[in-house]
Amino acid sequence: MDLLTLFGTAIALGMDAFAVAAAIAATLPVFTSRHTFRLTWHFGLFQAMMTTIGWFGGEKLAQSTGGMNTWIAFGLLCLLGANMIRNSFGPEERVDDFDPTRGFSLVALSVATSIDALAVGVSLGLMGSRVAAPALIIGLVAIIMTYVGASLGKRAGGHLGSWAERAGGIVLIALGLRILVMDYYFK
Repeated sequence: MDLLTLFGTAIALGMDAFAVAAAIAATLPVFTSRHTFRLTWHFGLFQAMMTTIGWFGGEKLAQSTGGMNTWIAFGLLCLLGANMIRNSFGPEERVDDFDPTRGFSLVALSVATSIDALAVGVSLGLMGSRVAAPALIIGLVAIIMTYVGASLGKRAGGHLGSWAERAGGIVLIALGLRILVMDYYFK
């Protein structure tokens, strides 16, 4: 894979990470450098790991999930998005300590935003390409795009107020739908 194609692929893969980071940063009342680090590190790591896993045997992994990869990503994003929307209504229903940059939520978002990297890894394996440099570039681009998304989301969150969390949840659900539609039409 030539360098231009690799960077184009890395940017395309990083768009989900960018959007999710922006949505999360906009929704948290206080978004710190720790939040930014957790998002950038995990999103970049998972993009690189999923590319590598795909290269080593993603085809077998995809077969073992019964072709459910798209539905898994869709389900994770929709559940997290619906939870964000639900938490945005009223202080009595809101979980004040909910932080999507920690625990299961972070892992679920990392997996959901990097499922496409698995397919890229399979493609690299089928082309006989080496995986180390592409996985590293894909991971680094995801880190940069996550950082930029988080920075923009943090600025926007102050202007959106309570609507930021609803908008963030809608963005996550829309990303899940996009993944589903793209898989249906371009498979």
